[in-house]
Amino acid sequence: MGSDVLTPPRVSPGETGTGPGSGLGRPCSVIVMNDDHNTFEGVATILSQFVPGVDYAKGMSFANAIHSKGQATVWRGDHERAELVWEQLKGAGLTMAPLADG
Repeated sequence: MGSDVLTPPRVSPGETGTGPGSGLGRPCSVIVMNDDHNTFEGVATILSQFVPGVDYAKGMSFANAIHSKGQATVWRGDHERAELVWEQLKGAGLTMAPLADG
């Protein structure tokens, strides 16, 4: 009996899929948009619950930036975690921009 060695398929640099879970190592930005139905306190509370490294005070700072600039990037990191944070914030009622590369 010979031993067969399985080799994973080769993927060219930059070749990625287009479906969910593709580009998992790619950095992404999570952006919250201003809206007319969330309070500053509500935004700060939600951000502090779901965004890594954000406490209530930092959440209030983001809420002020969102209000004055119309949006703020509240988290940057790997695509998989960005998707999770985005879904949690959206599910909690924040108005979200689409995930952004970078």
